[in-house]
Amino acid sequence: QAWDVTDLTLIFLMWSIMMIGMMIPSAAPTTMMYAGIARKAERQGAVVAPTAVFVSGYLTLWILFSVLATLAQWGLDRAALLSPMMVTSSPVIGAALFIAAGVYQASPIKLACLEHCRSPAHFLSGHWRPGIAGAFRMGLQHGVFCVGCCWVLMGLLFVGGVMNLLWIAAIAIFVFSEKIIPVRDAKTAGRLTGAVMVLIGVALLASWTMTGS
Repeated sequence: QAWDVTDLTLIFLMWSIMMIGMMIPSAAPTTMMYAGIARKAERQGAVVAPTAVFVSGYLTLWILFSVLATLAQWGLDRAALLSPMMVTSSPVIGAALFIAAGVYQASPIKLACLEHCRSPAHFLSGHWRPGIAGAFRMGLQHGVFCVGCCWVLMGLLFVGGVMNLLWIAAIAIFVFSEKIIPVRDAKTAGRLTGAVMVLIGVALLASWTMTGS
């Protein structure tokens, strides 16, 4: 059944709410540090834009990402590759998503974005801008780095199910833990987690091949 404007709007709202729920916790360290700076500035008589402005800039990026996710879901649905629970019905696509996520885990882009997300003090000192427009811009920049970290991982929602709350929670916890758990060598950690994802993808592909034969 072809989607109409109502369907597109509802799916977009679903993705937007899901992204906000998943990504607000992962931005908590930077948000709390910004809020602390704002409180300190207020006590000293200086004016710093409210924390809500910074957060709104951050969420703007994830809402824009939700547009792309909606279009991806629409494309999969048009190709009859989604179940009613919004799980891809193609084992090949599922395996490819895991392999892509695994390869991206150790990529230079992922590691560079993750470094900014893991270091709130470094991010705020390097990107500080005064005023409301500046706070919104900082939120946008933080959102860019966060999307850069996680956009491929979000594709795994189509593997476990966009409507599967446990799967959504598992991905959200993984994203959150990547940003707060201290590791001595982020590159090695990325390679390890990436290798696990690639192995899962290969196992899914092998299982489908043996079943099909």
